[in-house]
Amino acid sequence: MELDRYDLQILRQLQDNGRLSNQELADRIGLSPSPCLRRVRALEDAGIIGGYRAVLDAKTLGLNLTALVHISMDKHTPERFEGFEKVIRNIPEVLECLLITGQAADYQLKVVVPDMDAYQDLLLKHITRIAGVTGVHSSFVLRRVVDKTALPL
Repeated sequence: MELDRYDLQILRQLQDNGRLSNQELADRIGLSPSPCLRRVRALEDAGIIGGYRAVLDAKTLGLNLTALVHISMDKHTPERFEGFEKVIRNIPEVLECLLITGQAADYQLKVVVPDMDAYQDLLLKHITRIAGVTGVHSSFVLRRVVDKTALPL
């Protein structure tokens, strides 16, 4: 799908506020509501807009510790990676799991927990027990300098 200036404006506006009504969105980008809605639906159908969600504040919910965890695996086989990924998808504290290169690790996880005790529990009772995990290196987030989800358009 080739994006024109209206499509890009729609995407920018919705990244900033996914709760805009179609009328508000149309007013902001200078289209009437009907063509605006058609464009939004086309962007959704093309998979460019993958969904809408609420952004929650972790600290307000008592999730005060964010860790970046590098995981090293014993074997670099599709079966080993599939097994790890299947288990890691079901751990609610894992917000992000990336298969990475350029590091001694194979995966980088972003996890959020209430405190260090909860992190230790997650690490020792769950992550290190996944078949193939041979190394774990943790870094703890002191402050979020940039924290956004909007893509540069």
